[in-house]
Amino acid sequence: MAKKSVLVIGGGIAGIQSSLDLANMGFQVYLVEKTPSIGGRMSQLDKTFPTNDCSMCILAPKMIEASRHPNIRLLTYSEVEEVAGGPGKVRVKIRKKARFVDEEKCTGCGVCVTKCPWKTDSEFDVGLSKRKAIYTPFAQAVPNIPVIDTEHCVYFLKGTCRACEKFCEAGAINYDQEDEIIEAEVDAIILASGFDLYDPSGLEEYGYGRIKNVITAMQYERMISASGPTEGHLERPSDGKTPKRLAFIQCVGSRDTRHKLYCSSVCCMHATKEAILANEHYPDLKAFIFYTDMRAVGKRFQEYIARAEQEYGVSYIRSRPSEITENPDNGNPIVWYEETTARTRTTMEVDMVVLCQALIPSGSTKDISDMLHLSLNNYQFVGIPDRLFHPVDTEVPGIFACGFCQAPQDIPDSVIQASAAAGRAAEFMSKED
Repeated sequence: MAKKSVLVIGGGIAGIQSSLDLANMGFQVYLVEKTPSIGGRMSQLDKTFPTNDCSMCILAPKMIEASRHPNIRLLTYSEVEEVAGGPGKVRVKIRKKARFVDEEKCTGCGVCVTKCPWKTDSEFDVGLSKRKAIYTPFAQAVPNIPVIDTEHCVYFLKGTCRACEKFCEAGAINYDQEDEIIEAEVDAIILASGFDLYDPSGLEEYGYGRIKNVITAMQYERMISASGPTEGHLERPSDGKTPKRLAFIQCVGSRDTRHKLYCSSVCCMHATKEAILANEHYPDLKAFIFYTDMRAVGKRFQEYIARAEQEYGVSYIRSRPSEITENPDNGNPIVWYEETTARTRTTMEVDMVVLCQALIPSGSTKDISDMLHLSLNNYQFVGIPDRLFHPVDTEVPGIFACGFCQAPQDIPDSVIQASAAAGRAAEFMSKED
């Protein structure tokens, strides 16, 4: 009997966990990721709450295992283009985009990246650093194969340069490489398309993009990370100085009738973690967290908050700031907020403000859902008809959803759901037999 196969869409922690579980059960897995490397948003994090464990130390072994597992076919820099067929026997067409680098010849030495003279903003570092026109997204990328960004490569724009080809001793650069179409027949599908970051620039009251020392939570995360653009040093964008007072603003764009009504689930604990890390790096630094309601529903989350207050001096202020202005003399942001206990409006001047913006379903979720004939709710999350008894089953038999694509959730919840989706997919395929 032919081996049953599963298509997993999304190479973040949820997609990786589902793939490993299914592969270890003996199923063939096609793991499709649209970016050049698996790892997802978790690869951008420095630590994870509430244990402050190294994020990459947890993620990297799973990434490597997925890339080497004999039952997993890893298709990065790829997108699902077409889905046909019915439950239990689905034909899929996947476009594997040209990297313009021969994966068989490339040794991952990185010389091509070093010698490339052309730069653009790094997506991985959220615009805080530059990357080359030929690049790997981050140091631990899997696969560790560069990709040429044709929108910024001078050879593709003007027909000149070819520096990467000149210095590649392995002869892996191939400017004539074309997209590859891969067709497969699968018995089940797991959707784990993850999330994107809400753009707070439209919220003019917070000054993002206008006030230099107002940054987003992910920008802060890359800054505080040892592998980030500042090697773990906090630096104000305006002058490079180390901030002494930090303000974290919660629910930026979320729980807001003008933008996203829902709670993004992770922001309260994420800000707590970031405040703790700031104090670990700089013991004299003072952090303030402006929150709407403290959502600490996970195991030991409340203890984590108590630890932040007692051991690291983090101050929690129950308030939703109405405006952030700038002190013209020193570039310091000024936070305007209501002191809820005294019912008075007051201000606080800090050195830097971190906006914890809403998290939204990945932009690809809508396109994939249309292909799979899945309905989305008002917030563009994948609809789950029976969350009590079948929390990972979509309305289409044989298609399952896990992670942030179906509801806001943190890493542990996403991993649990990923394993649940793998189990349901295995059960579905067994019933088909």
